[in-house]
Amino acid sequence: MRLKELEGTLQKVSGFEEPKIKLEQYCTTPHLAARMIYTAHSVYDDIESKVVADFGCGCGILSIATNLLDSSYNLALDIDNDALQIAKENCSEFEVDAEFILTDIISSSMNHFRSKVDTIIMNPPFGTKNNKGIDMIFLKNAIEVATTSVYSLHKSSTREHILKKSKEWEVECEVLAEMKFDVPMMYKFHRKKSVDIAVDFMRFAKRDI
Repeated sequence: MRLKELEGTLQKVSGFEEPKIKLEQYCTTPHLAARMIYTAHSVYDDIESKVVADFGCGCGILSIATNLLDSSYNLALDIDNDALQIAKENCSEFEVDAEFILTDIISSSMNHFRSKVDTIIMNPPFGTKNNKGIDMIFLKNAIEVATTSVYSLHKSSTREHILKKSKEWEVECEVLAEMKFDVPMMYKFHRKKSVDIAVDFMRFAKRDI
């Protein structure tokens, strides 16, 4: 499947009906999702025939994208049961077979998933409104679980901090692209129809791989 076809297909994925600001629920756009997963697939061979987990899966768009590019098995994890129900419905529409797991990624033990997941993909909450530092907790847990690599989106303004932490955690970190995350008017405090946030699309890999 080509990139344009993947993005076009993902346009059909339904988003949140009542997003929760406490959980910083913003949908990953088809444009971003397609480029994230297509890059992981075509450049690094981290999707096809791999077990892929989506940390904080939201509506399931990343899991659907990986399945469309022939992942062998998908795990979709989220703390919000309402989000998981939307993800289940979306995956059903696309005939995606995934395991949906209700869990708190920042406070629950992820040891159960170690050695069982090849690649982790995620668009974690940035910790802008609540839970400062939550993005780094997501990232550290993902790095500890994945046997091959982690692909993640982070605010470009945090790049130097993430590069420093990557060295401490002894993982290779590569900024694959700087992208624009289009945030539409979703919550009461929003004053503009949409705002573009600069985000880094990053890949993390264990140094002994």
